[in-house]
Amino acid sequence: KRLRPEALAVKVLGQDITEYGNYSIKQAEEKFRELGENLSPKDMEIAERILKEIYDRLSFLNAVGLEYLTLGRASGSLSGGESQRIRLASQIGSGLTGVLYVLDEPSIGLHQRDNSRLLETLQNLRDLGNTVIVVEHDEDAILTADYVVDIGPLAGIHGGEIIAAGTPAKIMKTRKSLTGQYLTGKKKIEVPKHRRQPNPKKMLKIMGASGNNLKNVDAEFPLGLFICVTGVSGSGKSTLTVETLYKIAARRLNNANMIAMPHEDVHGFEHLDKVIDIDQSPIGRTPRSNPATYTGAFTPIRDWFAGLPESGVRGYKPGRFSFNVKGGRCEHCQGGGVIKIEMHFLPDIYVECEKCKGQRYNRETLEIKFKGKSIADVLAMSIDEAAEFFKAVPSIRDKMVTLQRVGLGYLQVGQQATTLSGGEAQRVKLAKELSKRATGRTLYILDEPTTGLHFEDVNKLMTVLQELVEGGNTMIVIEHNLDVIKTADWVIDLGPEGGDDGGEIVATGTPEDIAKVKTSWTGKYLAPALKGRN
Repeated sequence: KRLRPEALAVKVLGQDITEYGNYSIKQAEEKFRELGENLSPKDMEIAERILKEIYDRLSFLNAVGLEYLTLGRASGSLSGGESQRIRLASQIGSGLTGVLYVLDEPSIGLHQRDNSRLLETLQNLRDLGNTVIVVEHDEDAILTADYVVDIGPLAGIHGGEIIAAGTPAKIMKTRKSLTGQYLTGKKKIEVPKHRRQPNPKKMLKIMGASGNNLKNVDAEFPLGLFICVTGVSGSGKSTLTVETLYKIAARRLNNANMIAMPHEDVHGFEHLDKVIDIDQSPIGRTPRSNPATYTGAFTPIRDWFAGLPESGVRGYKPGRFSFNVKGGRCEHCQGGGVIKIEMHFLPDIYVECEKCKGQRYNRETLEIKFKGKSIADVLAMSIDEAAEFFKAVPSIRDKMVTLQRVGLGYLQVGQQATTLSGGEAQRVKLAKELSKRATGRTLYILDEPTTGLHFEDVNKLMTVLQELVEGGNTMIVIEHNLDVIKTADWVIDLGPEGGDDGGEIVATGTPEDIAKVKTSWTGKYLAPALKGRN
């Protein structure tokens, strides 16, 4: 309990402070209201101001969709979206005016139901006399805004211009704006005409899952389908899919040393040969990792340079073109292109190497050129440029094309892994999977893959995910994005609420089946999306 007996001896309504810490925000609100109703007029005079402060703070946390968190939850265990919304709640409580707030994707990890509450909160901040700038891809957020700045037309080197600025209506009228085309419905992610049917003989069954808030859940995942696991924030989606199912599968199929959350039994692994969790963790923690090294494209690039006539004359082997071993690299930065400066008490910083000017290689290596470009020039190209440059070299071109297909054509071939966002890292991993020879017996698990993606990128991503399923693989995706849910073959909806009021399966079936279930929050928002309007 972390406190001394003297502190724990103080009780309110028969409970000490640690017991109050175990309440969810929603339960705590009810408990303190009950306390207020039971106080004598004399006690109320003492407690009134304190209770008001407590009510206000709890109601702000409630307003940003966090009612399922317990008061004593360790801050390190919160997701990025949850921490951001807690900071937002503390700002509403401060009542400040004349402040400029900048929020980066506050809707991450939020169900459509909680999203509307978040938008109301942001409007309240504005109404207090503040300015709120939000970087956002969410359709409701864009349509709710007073003023929209649309940047494009595409990503990376193909972007960086303001395409349109004004009211949402003005954005919709701008022909060049991809955002506008999706808002008007001119471009859209289509509902598939046919959904794949489950095979009753090929099911992955999990029985008695009871980790965190799951209430002895029995779930069936039809294999060979595109499956979405949905539900409001805190309903138990990640606990069921990642903490239980993935960890059991990783132990059984990959011999991983992982401990799954409590469950009674699992059947159906005989139909699978491996499981892959494509998450948003970095593809590498140092500037040496990049999309080319991660996807395996760098090996054929080095081989190609080593095979050039000039390399043959000089006796250069593929190792000469590696920045990880001595020989061809710049020894001042040991092939990093940057020098790490350790900042005590602060994160380390990297500065460009003054010897090779960030090129990673020594002068002799850079003298070997293909079509006038050295290996450093190739690493500095965008993936789009490299796909064109190496179009006659299938071993390199094919890897570049898979990166283009997941919407990463704008990244540099040798872009440092430390500069990639979570969504970009996840798509680099996906590209690596795409370029492998599929067995058709792989289980893929993705947790919110559309985080940070524009409608157009979501469209590209869906094409790629569906293609992996076409190869006979199984795709389980935890998602709030209605455009993804409506394209699924099968949906498992958890709820009905978050925290203690969740952890049950509310509905399973096709998106059309879910849309008919009255008790499902997902179904309520999915119905209009299936008719063609989010």
